[in-house]
Amino acid sequence: MIIQSTKVWVADQFIKAQIEVENGKITNLYEYGTKTADVDYGDNRILPGFIDLHCHGAYGFDTNDANEEGLRNWVKNIVSEGVTALLPTTITQSEEVLTNALKNVAKVVREGYTGAEILGIHFEGPYLDMKYKGAQPEQYIVKPTVEQFEKYQEAADGLIRYITMATETDEDFELTKYCAEHGVVVSIGHSAATSEQAVQAFAHGARSMTHVYNGMTPFNHRANGLVGAAYRMKSMYGEIICDGNHSTPAALHQFFEAKGPHYGMMVSDALMAKGSPAGSKFIFGGNEIVIYPDGSAHLTSTGGLAGSTLHINEGLRILIEEALVPVDTAINACTKNPAACLRVDDRKGSLKVGMDADIVVIDRDYKVLQTYCMGEKMLDAEA
Repeated sequence: MIIQSTKVWVADQFIKAQIEVENGKITNLYEYGTKTADVDYGDNRILPGFIDLHCHGAYGFDTNDANEEGLRNWVKNIVSEGVTALLPTTITQSEEVLTNALKNVAKVVREGYTGAEILGIHFEGPYLDMKYKGAQPEQYIVKPTVEQFEKYQEAADGLIRYITMATETDEDFELTKYCAEHGVVVSIGHSAATSEQAVQAFAHGARSMTHVYNGMTPFNHRANGLVGAAYRMKSMYGEIICDGNHSTPAALHQFFEAKGPHYGMMVSDALMAKGSPAGSKFIFGGNEIVIYPDGSAHLTSTGGLAGSTLHINEGLRILIEEALVPVDTAINACTKNPAACLRVDDRKGSLKVGMDADIVVIDRDYKVLQTYCMGEKMLDAEA
């Protein structure tokens, strides 16, 4: 199969090109018009498929539900927003609930599914700080131990690839070091750490920060907090929710201005409410949430933000058109950077020969026209 466009994202720029795909891989790139194309996308933009490292669910399904058909439906339909790979994400709950959730993802991966690739599991909690817990239920927050995490990883068939934790609660950084040694990305989040403690966590193996600005100590000119650490530590990845609600466009701009083009990562932090109308109510982590007209999710008890219903293609529009983030930085944030953070950039995140043929086509309004997962066309008709 050969597809072409006058705007194909290669080497941090748009070029006129053709992409040849065979057996799920990109096998060649040619100059535009070299061969007869199976599909000509004109001046619509062809990008690497989007990667979402922090997403709890959609379409009425939450990862903690441990429902295999709900998970299959999610990954099958999330391609409509250009997502070709993701990490189903848990929320703090009882050991039984979390164990069942992990086993469910492992079962679906073993038995097969259609749609966006499940790259692993993002284990958010239960090793969090009480003050910055956000919507995480405090009764299930516990101190981190290697022994308990090993049980969770066994239940997950080794699929936990990314963990959010308050590293300052990790005595002698034991779990932080264990995860780093075993290929699990440690992300500081829902944390009361100081900027100095964040530097220590980085030195002991922490690699990222979870939804920067939210669920962490804020920046102050005398106490820089985790936000200040996110700004200062240029080689530490940081995920950020790009819905314009969790952080204003100005805050998004400032984050990427400080972080540069290679270490900022867009995430949706989307809940099961994605795809449901405003006013819908759901139970998330044992707490009732309601969807506001702007798509944000809030705790009905306190009105506090509890997550989003962000579509990644809309997040890209917000970054470029509202936050005025450079185009290459914005595209990297949902393609190359999450792939690199998760250490799968040898096959994901770029349009190059030998890479997985994960491709999304968007128009000038950021609407997804077509998504290809491993070279397979996902949308029934060009949108």
